[in-house]
Amino acid sequence: QVQLVESGGGLVQAGGSLRLSCAASTSINAIGWYRQPPGNKREWVASITSSGTTNYANSLKGRFTISLDNAKNTVYLQMNSLKREDTGVYYCYAIAGTPPQHYWGQGTQVTVSS
Repeated sequence: QVQLVESGGGLVQAGGSLRLSCAASTSINAIGWYRQPPGNKREWVASITSSGTTNYANSLKGRFTISLDNAKNTVYLQMNSLKREDTGVYYCYAIAGTPPQHYWGQGTQVTVSS
């Protein structure tokens, strides 16, 4: 079982920045973020493997940066130039174990005001 603890959400003005963190209780194969805007489905944001390979949703490239501190089993999502449409609950997820399983965090709210 892997526990994921997220932090860093909050209220920010459009154009501002936030950094989300997600600490895993054990080492992981890959870790990343989804988000769920109000009234919409959950959508994938970005991911990073334990070896550092990153992937991003095309619409977010250039504004969001994902990074991983393997020593701390912690992933970070740096979000810059935030827009109102970035508002939503951001969920951390991890893939770990053998066979690989998915684990989810509890979510952290990000609200971008105009």
